[in-house]
Amino acid sequence: MQQYHRIKAKYPDAILLFRVGDFYETFGEDAIKTSAVLGIVLTKRSNGAAADVELAGFPYHALDTYLPKLVKAGYRVAICDQLEDPKLTKKLVKRGVTELITPGVTLNDQILDVKSNNYLASLYFNRDVTGIALLDISTGEFMVTQGTREYIDNLLQSFRPAEVLFAKHQQEIFRSEYAEQCYSYALDEWIYKGNYAYEKLIRHFETQSLKGFGIEDLPEGIIAAGAIIHYLGETEHAHLQHISSINRLIQDDYVWLDKFTIKNLELIEAAPGGRSLVEVLDLTLTPMGGRLLKKWIVFPLRDKVKIEERLAVVAYLMQNSQLRETLRQHIRQTGDLERLISKVASRKISPREVMQLKRSLDHLLPVKEACAAASCEQLNKIADQLNPCELLRERIGKYLVPEPPAMLHKGNVIAAGVSAELDKLRRLVRSGKDYLLEIQKREAERTGISSLKIGFNQVFGYYLEVTHTHKNKVPPEWIRKQTLTNSERYVTAELKEYEEKIIGAEERIMAMEEQLFQELILFIQDYIRPVQVNAHQAARLDCLLSFAEAAIAYNYCKPEIHQGLTLQYKEGRHPVIERQLPPGEAYVPNDLLLDNDSQQIIILTGPNMSGKSALLRQTALITLMAQAGSFVPATSASIGVVDKIFTRVGASDNITSGESTFMVEMNETASIINNISPRSLILLDEIGRGTSTYDGISIAWSLAEYLHNNPVAHPKTLFATHYHELNELENRFSRIRNYTVAVKDTGNKVIFLRKLLPGGSKHSFGIHVARMAGMPKAIIDRASEILRELEHKSIASGTQNTASPIPSPGYQLSIFQMDDTRYQRIKEILQSIDINTFTPVEALLKLQELKQILEEGA
Repeated sequence: MQQYHRIKAKYPDAILLFRVGDFYETFGEDAIKTSAVLGIVLTKRSNGAAADVELAGFPYHALDTYLPKLVKAGYRVAICDQLEDPKLTKKLVKRGVTELITPGVTLNDQILDVKSNNYLASLYFNRDVTGIALLDISTGEFMVTQGTREYIDNLLQSFRPAEVLFAKHQQEIFRSEYAEQCYSYALDEWIYKGNYAYEKLIRHFETQSLKGFGIEDLPEGIIAAGAIIHYLGETEHAHLQHISSINRLIQDDYVWLDKFTIKNLELIEAAPGGRSLVEVLDLTLTPMGGRLLKKWIVFPLRDKVKIEERLAVVAYLMQNSQLRETLRQHIRQTGDLERLISKVASRKISPREVMQLKRSLDHLLPVKEACAAASCEQLNKIADQLNPCELLRERIGKYLVPEPPAMLHKGNVIAAGVSAELDKLRRLVRSGKDYLLEIQKREAERTGISSLKIGFNQVFGYYLEVTHTHKNKVPPEWIRKQTLTNSERYVTAELKEYEEKIIGAEERIMAMEEQLFQELILFIQDYIRPVQVNAHQAARLDCLLSFAEAAIAYNYCKPEIHQGLTLQYKEGRHPVIERQLPPGEAYVPNDLLLDNDSQQIIILTGPNMSGKSALLRQTALITLMAQAGSFVPATSASIGVVDKIFTRVGASDNITSGESTFMVEMNETASIINNISPRSLILLDEIGRGTSTYDGISIAWSLAEYLHNNPVAHPKTLFATHYHELNELENRFSRIRNYTVAVKDTGNKVIFLRKLLPGGSKHSFGIHVARMAGMPKAIIDRASEILRELEHKSIASGTQNTASPIPSPGYQLSIFQMDDTRYQRIKEILQSIDINTFTPVEALLKLQELKQILEEGA
């Protein structure tokens, strides 16, 4: 227990799995937590003169079953193993922590999701700049960048790290900005120092500087990256040859998708019962292809040339079914080459996995040949990048048996012919066992004991077993060792002599196989980088094949990519919704045109459930898919490269942080307004619905005006709304157009035609929708009466008209007398406002201020 407490003191915040014989034990608080998470029995043991201590444990061979449960429950787990053979010492067995596993640092297959990266992130805050580094230790992928906190927030949303590191003295900043998003761990302040971090990185990469990686001008990013390397050492991960480079994330290379957009468009995760875009497009054949596809979806390209390269490969693959089938057949067999080679670096790879590594490389040879023979420049480039690794494949094939076991200690790993001494020992064992059978036969004949058997157990080795029926025939020189219910067991001098030879030989065989296997692993480590390149190229091919298969299966078209500012598609469909329709029901396609000169903003009205939100989302998804390199669900599409996609689609109260629906809506809208550019695509759904009708209309109107008149940029905008009053905007602004989603009203019933038509809508058909939802008839009838009454009053009072609810400039409402002092105050406030720079949130606050002035005299 002294030894346990000494080791536990080094890892106070981790559950310590302490190896004792054939069990991993936990004590005290660790035992209480472990028993609760794993559902195992919590017991107590006496600790000498001290009080009883809680105890919970499980067999060592069940580690892979229980470890993932502890890590997924959010615990850090330190594995403390016996570092010497108990047979070779008479003292306390030496023990030490061999690995500290955390949510972001693990190579355990039971913890990792095969089609998702498992990123460890590190953040460093410095005034207006935040550095971020991201590492997936299971693949060796290491990235770094720096930027505004909003940009870092977007990256965290895109990469979704399993664990985030930060400095303890910056805990308050981290908690206020990002705490709710992920599991986190605070490190000592001294780790986040520039010189220390830089030294850590150049020592790891064995370089003189970081210039070769192109990150020298990222001081905050370098500090974040250095902290990650330090943390890996702290968690007992010393073998990191697979982390062979660090890449710079360049913001301008990819389409800006803020965290709201990634969530609203359901790119990676869908609402319960739904499907995400990735789930629809992911027809990949390997785990590494699935991981890469997710990155392509959340990081669409902005470079026209690179987009067209992907599209060209997809088009070529679609036209060549024979090539497509050949590539699919072999890429399917490569498995998770990326994580296999990472296990080589960490020396945690099994014999069976090494053989899988060879087979994966074997299958890349025909892939290379097929790509080289293709009449497609991009496929030829992939062929050039693929390395057949002939010496490596040859060495593995020579060293290992064709079907090696999953664990080294099972034996029979190394093939015959690798070591003459090993072959000799194996012959000795085989002949020794044959000799035991000869002893059994000879002694049975000599003694007349026909049922004589030779057995083995761990207590006293080989023995002769005699049933009680023949007990009187046992020779006097046999030594009795054990009495059972129906038999007795004996040993002889001859039996013990051969036992020593056989067991000694078996132990030497195990030691030699382990030594030869480790030599093979060291040899493979020289090929880590080439195999990583192979894995990346195979994953790229897998993604492109997936795009091709999806395009064929779902009837997608090749988009035209250009540098203009026009976005247009014909008969576009929502890629996810069309896959969820009942059999036989066809998706109603629609045409759409947006540009910066004539049809910049579309005001989209129509009833609830008519398909306005689907139209908004499909426009964003078609654009995003095209720039990711995929074909799109339309008969034709012409996409001017978009640099940012913003969505304000749906919102729910964020009660935990005290934010209402309206506040969430305004936060998201403010984020859009503060980041727009001429190439932005903006999708707004029901802006202002979280507040009163007139406040909502005012904000929506003001926002549309701002986007139209903005002197910096005229972003393409789709604006879905229930405020039919906004249809007046088309009459006032040259680049605003009204569209509606068609419905057919039959009196008691409304039929949704889901077709986009020019012009505005004056009805929401809310009562019809309530009827369709199963609302009781009494409520429906009463609602219809109230609606008719309100409409009648509105007409009688003359307030109903189709003109703008917002007064034109120069028209003064008679709210109060001209000599009222409040008039002068309101006039001064209004005159001080610069409409061109006024944001929706500021407009809301100003409206509240004006309202308070009015209430003062009420």
